[in-house]
Amino acid sequence: VDMGVKLLCLFLASALVAYYIYTPIPEDFEEPWKVMLIMAGFRAVGHLSEVADQLGLMHYMEALMLITAAEYIAPTSDENVTVTDTEFSNVAVRLFLPRKQSDGLRRAVVYFHGGGWCLGQAGMKSYDHLTRWTSNRLNAVVVSVNYRLAPKYHFPIQFEDVYSVMKFFLQSSILSQYGVDPDRVCVAGDSAGGNLAAAVAQQLLKDSEVKTKLKAQALLYPALQTLDLNLPSYQENENKPILPRSLMVKFWSEYFTSDPSLREAMASNTHVPVESSHLFQFVNWSNLLPKELKKDHVYTSPTYGSSELAQKYPGFLDPRAAPLLVSDDQLRRLPLTYVLTCEHDVLRDDGVMYARRLRAAGVSVTHDHAKDAFHGAMMFVSGPTKLAVGHRLLNRYIEWLNENL
Repeated sequence: VDMGVKLLCLFLASALVAYYIYTPIPEDFEEPWKVMLIMAGFRAVGHLSEVADQLGLMHYMEALMLITAAEYIAPTSDENVTVTDTEFSNVAVRLFLPRKQSDGLRRAVVYFHGGGWCLGQAGMKSYDHLTRWTSNRLNAVVVSVNYRLAPKYHFPIQFEDVYSVMKFFLQSSILSQYGVDPDRVCVAGDSAGGNLAAAVAQQLLKDSEVKTKLKAQALLYPALQTLDLNLPSYQENENKPILPRSLMVKFWSEYFTSDPSLREAMASNTHVPVESSHLFQFVNWSNLLPKELKKDHVYTSPTYGSSELAQKYPGFLDPRAAPLLVSDDQLRRLPLTYVLTCEHDVLRDDGVMYARRLRAAGVSVTHDHAKDAFHGAMMFVSGPTKLAVGHRLLNRYIEWLNENL
């Protein structure tokens, strides 16, 4: 009997491991087994977080935040870069200052990490690697911002934190203190950080107190609109690596409130009230996506929801949270732009539509579309989970900065 029980347990354990690890992977992915293992890890943490949440042990996002904590590394200087944790305008930042001599003033990048406005921090191994590499390769000052996170803080706190850091840094006295050329400053970010970077670049154009203009913005697979969570990319990539649709809906709704009614309305794509119908022109994918991304999807008019949600949580209709919702006129004066999108990503169409609208408004845009990549691929550039595709995307981004900043 004992042997039979052991065999049964072994069989069940193997089945569970196989279920976790084996996921159909798109054919064009390099290193499919590595991707499967990474996905299995993320899925396991996601499931454990759900269990913790349902048992009332901790909020779903706080459980996920344990990944962030496990990945943390202290600020460590090396032969190329001096790294310190400090504060700009009462917001925590990690500062990277190159040690190499500079012929003149340096370039600077202000970076906002991703994590759905709920997770992540500048001190995570992957972000520390990315920002250190940027500083070292470009001989640039890099400011990586630790804005406050949901569920403890909701919109507009995250935006206000990054904006106040940007505004503080752009003062001429601060730029000269760090030897930064005021004509060569870039704002950058990935995912939710790309959302914040796009919003900051737009807000700076309206701010008469800021005299220094940004030279560039770099948006890495950014989230840019809250209106239509059923774009072709949301449908096709509903269960793709790292960022399934259900998690993106959780991130979006949690950015504004912990009230589950917004999440439920967003999940069924019925959260926008009829009085905001004029905004849909800015995210109408039937006009804004190229043929190869429309495929055989058919555009259907939105199903409107109650006005009550939008009155309670107006943030989701605010362009500071959804940068695609501004008129073409407000896009005209934006700086030189880099947009990275990944084929297998729910956020793909957000970036594609923004690149298209910016171009139409006369902004100079480089749009890199990675056909063999998934959301967050650039985070996997070091250690055992290093992916060749992550390395390639990181190099492309650094090259663009080097040529354009």
